[in-house]
Amino acid sequence: KKEQKRIVFSLARALLSCSFVFPLRFIFRLCLCVISICIIHSYFTIQPRNVSSSSLTLSLSKDQWLLRMEAETSWTNYPYSYITYVPEAESSYSEQSDDETKVETFSMDSLLPDDLLERILSFLPIASIFRAGTVCKRWNEIVSSRRFLWNFSNNSVPQRPWYFMFTSTDDPSGYAYDPIIRKWYSFDLPCIETSNWFVASSCGLVCFMDNDCRNKIYVSNPITKQWRRLIEPPGHKSTDYTAMSTCVNRAGQANRAVNRANRSYSVSIVKSKQVPGNFFQWDLSIHLYSSETMAWTTSVNDVLSGWRGGNESVICDGVLYLLIYSTGGSDHRHGLIATNVSSTGSSSSGILMRSFIPMPCSLTCGRLMNLRERLVIVGGIGKHDRPEVIKGIGIWVLRGKEWVEMAKMPQRFFQGFGEFDDVFASSGTDDLVYIQSYGSPALVTFDMNLKYWKWSQKCPVTKKFPLQLFTGFCFEPRLEIAP
Repeated sequence: KKEQKRIVFSLARALLSCSFVFPLRFIFRLCLCVISICIIHSYFTIQPRNVSSSSLTLSLSKDQWLLRMEAETSWTNYPYSYITYVPEAESSYSEQSDDETKVETFSMDSLLPDDLLERILSFLPIASIFRAGTVCKRWNEIVSSRRFLWNFSNNSVPQRPWYFMFTSTDDPSGYAYDPIIRKWYSFDLPCIETSNWFVASSCGLVCFMDNDCRNKIYVSNPITKQWRRLIEPPGHKSTDYTAMSTCVNRAGQANRAVNRANRSYSVSIVKSKQVPGNFFQWDLSIHLYSSETMAWTTSVNDVLSGWRGGNESVICDGVLYLLIYSTGGSDHRHGLIATNVSSTGSSSSGILMRSFIPMPCSLTCGRLMNLRERLVIVGGIGKHDRPEVIKGIGIWVLRGKEWVEMAKMPQRFFQGFGEFDDVFASSGTDDLVYIQSYGSPALVTFDMNLKYWKWSQKCPVTKKFPLQLFTGFCFEPRLEIAP
C-alpha cells in the first residue's frame, strides 16, 4: 500500500510540475492541475470496494472543460460537465455484483474546495474569468467574491494592456483587443456617449470627458462597468483647448495587497484659452482632482506667450507633462512643459515655460504616454522641406531633459497603413505601444522591451465609406480596482 501511495503522489507531482514548467496554453495547464488533484482525491476518498487501487483509471467526459482558454468574440454560456471515474476489475474472471460494476460520477463541486478552486481560476485570463462565471452558480459566486479578486490581483498571470477601437462616431460601441491571445471582443463602454469624448486611462481606470460642455467627467472600470461621475471642475466654462489625464496612485509594496482595490487616483484638467484680442498670448490653468478629498484644486494659473496648450497631457511619476504648440516666433512647432502635481497653487506669469523641453525633431504630431513611470512620446516625423507631411513614426523616452530614441517604425509597417495622415492615434501602458491610423482599422504594436513591431489580429470591422474615421485608446484590464 505504501508503494501504491508513492506511485500516486509521484504521478500527481509530475503532472503538477509539467503544468508550470512547460510553455503550454492556459487550458492545458489548468487541465493538468485538475487531473493531478483528481488522482490524489480519487485514491483517498472514492476508492470503490473490492477494486485494486493500482488499477484505478480516471477518464474525462467528452465535453469536459468546454471553458476554453482561447477566447471567443462573444461572451456566451458554457455547459457544466462532470468527471467520470471508471474503476477496473481485479481480474477478468472475478464475479461482481451490479452495484460494484456501476460507474461512479461526481461533480466538480464535490471535488475541489473553494479555496483551491479560487486559486485555479485566478490563473485564467480576464475573458475566461467572465465565461467561468457562467458555468454554474458556485463558480459565479467565486469569481464575484472579494477574496477571489484579491487572489486574482496578486496571483494572476500578468495581463497586457488591451486596445479599444471605436467603430462608430455616434455611439460608444467597438471592439477590445487582447494582445496575449490575439482576439477581438465586441465591447461597450460605460458612461461615454460618442467616440469624440476625451479619454485617459491609468492602472485599470478610464476617465471620460464630454467634448461639448466639457463638464461631464466620469471615472470607470470598463471591465466591471463600475463608474463614478466627478463634480464639475473650476475655471473657464468654455475653453479653446482642453487636455485631460489621470493617474492611479501606486501603493507601496507593504500595502499593495490591502489597498489595491481602493487606491486613490488623480485627474488633471488643463484649460487653454486665448487672451481676448491677442492671438500671441494664451491663458492656461491646471486643475487637479483627488479621489481622497473628492475635490478640485487649481494648481497653476499662467499666461503663455507665443505658445498655447493643446489636447495632449500625461501624469508620469508625480509630474504632469503638457504638449504645447507654437503660435509664432519660435523655431519649434511643439514643446513640452511640466509641473509637479503635488505643488501648491501658483499664478506667476511664465513659471511653466521655465520647464520647457524642446521636441527631439520636427514632429507632425505627438502622443504622450506613461510606460512604467517613464515619459514616452510617439510622434510623426515630418519632412525637412515640408514639416507638415509625415515621412515616418518615431518613439522616444525622456531621460532628464534629453530625448532618447527607442525605435522608428519600419517602412513595411508604415506603408502597410496605406495613406497615413499627419496625425494619428497612439497610446500605451506597461511596455506596449499601440499605433493606429485614423483612416484605417489597422493596428500595430511595439514592445518596448523586445524592440519588436507586430500587426494585431485583423479587427472585425471594415471601412464603409471613404471619410470614416477610426480611433481608440488602450487600458489595463483589471477586476479588482474600482473608481
